[in-house]
Amino acid sequence: MSIAGLRRPAEAAGGAASDPLADWRAAGEPFYLPSGDEIAAFEAAHALRLPVLLKGPTGCGKTRFVEHMAWRLGMPLVTVACHEDLTAGDLVGRWLLDAEGTRWHDGPLTMAARHGAICYLDEIVEARPDTTVVLHPLTDTRRMLPLERRNELLRAHPDFQLVVSYNPGYQGMGKSLKPSTRQRFTAIDFGYPAPEHEAAIVARESGLPSETAQALVALAVRTRRLEADGLEQGASTRMLVHAGALIALGLAPRAACLQAIALPLSDDPDLTVALRAAVEASFA
Repeated sequence: MSIAGLRRPAEAAGGAASDPLADWRAAGEPFYLPSGDEIAAFEAAHALRLPVLLKGPTGCGKTRFVEHMAWRLGMPLVTVACHEDLTAGDLVGRWLLDAEGTRWHDGPLTMAARHGAICYLDEIVEARPDTTVVLHPLTDTRRMLPLERRNELLRAHPDFQLVVSYNPGYQGMGKSLKPSTRQRFTAIDFGYPAPEHEAAIVARESGLPSETAQALVALAVRTRRLEADGLEQGASTRMLVHAGALIALGLAPRAACLQAIALPLSDDPDLTVALRAAVEASFA
């Protein structure tokens, strides 16, 4: 689960006893530079409590966008990083045995629905299909969550909103959302920002001067062109920020780009040669 920008229990006014979502409230504004009308689109969906699907490549800013919108709307944000071992019990909750006996423990989805938060399921297609079915009653007019193990029908808090994200590139790997799930969401499309916007983001997040940030973006553009030659995905904005942070710390630009961009992107020998050449061309 994401903890960046979140208030720790000791810092939360009143603590978890008075606010069960205290740990999930942003302590400050997460930086986000809009590239279109995505803020207005999300605000409109939130006003109607419509579920939202964020589509875009890995590392293009989807998670940061959700964090920024939660702060902007004054909402707690409960984030779940989905994976293939994620079960319905992980999302909904389960009975636990402790020194005082058996007690029910709400999962993150139940906690958000019960108390009123944005629940963000990151990379939803990584979860098993039978797990995502549990979302269906929450994403239509019923807005309820059956807790069969607890014998409870939980009606979602009026402030609850569900947001999920996924990378459409996963479809080539046999991973996609079922139409019965997809059609319950409104969708916002994300891509990599325009070069000038991306350079501004990299400079702001890494502390680099504008010229170096622009060179990193130029490198990213070169790597993204390699997708036509078999590269699964070019350098993400996140990778550029990582490289920029290494450079700002004193690492040579070429070494930083090899470490944070070229080497993580591919193990294919031919593609690795091409990526190294792109680094050399960007930082000759």
